[in-house]
Amino acid sequence: MSSPSATMAVWSSAWLSGTAAADDVLDALQDWAELHEVVAADESLAATLEIPVRGEPGGAPAALLAALRRSGVDGGRLVMPVPGDVRGLGGPSAFATEALRAGEAVVLDNLGVVPERVGRPVDDGIVRWIVFDVGQLPPAANVPLGEAEHELTGAMRVAAGMLIELGVAKQRAGVREELQARVAERTKASWPAGMPPRALRVLQRAAEVAAILELAMEDEPGGALSASAALKRAEALRPLFHAVRTARCAAVAEAVRVLSDHAGKV
Repeated sequence: MSSPSATMAVWSSAWLSGTAAADDVLDALQDWAELHEVVAADESLAATLEIPVRGEPGGAPAALLAALRRSGVDGGRLVMPVPGDVRGLGGPSAFATEALRAGEAVVLDNLGVVPERVGRPVDDGIVRWIVFDVGQLPPAANVPLGEAEHELTGAMRVAAGMLIELGVAKQRAGVREELQARVAERTKASWPAGMPPRALRVLQRAAEVAAILELAMEDEPGGALSASAALKRAEALRPLFHAVRTARCAAVAEAVRVLSDHAGKV
């Protein structure tokens, strides 16, 4: 599992291509929260899409799917911005601000959709999807899946070595079991039947690397790590987090491409 936005991008594309039912999309979203709602960022867009405006009680995700169908959207792309790397968001805008705050978003033609967690970040919370009119954003950077996978494989070796260098295994009892549990939690999501195997493999590997990096970033027991050491560690791991984000976006792009190609053949 990578992010709610990855789930939305892939499953909505599967639905738009005719390879998944609307209920399949809604079921997949429940991996992130029991309840989901959609709102438009402004009144004009709310009227166009026939969904509630932000500040009002949210509408059902099925309403967003119907709006995407009416708008002629044929697929989405995942963006995962962080401070210093906001590619895919265009210039400064309300959408860019919200996407950067969330660390993720889906771009569906001229619509940008950002997930916002409401309440506790567990299954009984709510994910509110905020829809923005983003106009014509610059084309996404085309990172071939093979290139992203190669970079991720190297990142995994470096991340594993970092765990050893930081002595995480010595500081935390049962670290191997903890790592396995985290990976299992992050890879439990279901994907459409037409999902390309290589994209699935890259998403799995990205989840593994992300779990390792999370462990490496956590303070040692007792919080004995100095501020300078923590900063040095974060600097060393930053390129690895970048590799994870790049791999996830490339895997989602490949999945959407394959699903969209299927739509053109049926």
